[in-house]
Amino acid sequence: MSDIIFYIAMIWLVVLFCVCVVMVARAKSGLVRILALDTTSLVLVALLIVYSSTTHTSFYLDAALVLALISFISVIAAARYHSERRLF
Repeated sequence: MSDIIFYIAMIWLVVLFCVCVVMVARAKSGLVRILALDTTSLVLVALLIVYSSTTHTSFYLDAALVLALISFISVIAAARYHSERRLF
């Protein structure tokens, strides 16, 4: 991957990450906070994938996969708790 494209992608993802963190901090509703946390984790997964493709190491892909799976399960659990006030 070209260095210019890498730096543009990293800057864009860092800006998106900062916007998501601000959204988590300012959210008044629980559902908005859940969605902002999910978006934050997805942006972090994208950061790991871009960095992994640039450095040609697979360790970051493993971390991105684990983070995506944990994020998916936690969002489902949080949404269920918010709707029914019980986990399972």
